[in-house]
Amino acid sequence: MKLKLVLMSAIAVGALSMPAYADDDGNDSAVTGAAGGAVTGAIVGGPVGAAVGGVAGAVAGAAIDPPPRKVITYVERQPVPSDTVVIEEPIEIGRPIPQTVVLTPVPDDPAYAYAVVNNQRVIVDPQTHTVVEIIR
Repeated sequence: MKLKLVLMSAIAVGALSMPAYADDDGNDSAVTGAAGGAVTGAIVGGPVGAAVGGVAGAVAGAAIDPPPRKVITYVERQPVPSDTVVIEEPIEIGRPIPQTVVLTPVPDDPAYAYAVVNNQRVIVDPQTHTVVEIIR
């Protein structure tokens, strides 16, 4: 009975979160974050955990939107510097790179900058150094 209540709560939170966070451009990262957060929260904390997890997941999913295609294209076309930066931390979307990494701003979109780290081009938020895209 308790499991059924938890599952129903998670489904309800996920369903209610979808219309509120869906993007016009088809990007559903917030929706995915809300659903994943709700399920995780339900498993860990029951119905209250589902509600909290759904909101936290939606916020996290909405916070890391991929950059526009023009920014990705610009970064792809830039020459790779001969002295690339090497760091020990894993490079992951949503995680910051060290503040010591020198960023190159994207001229047409100051909301983004890039660097070549561990032989990978990474697009970051220049204010937080958070990785928003890894170009492979």
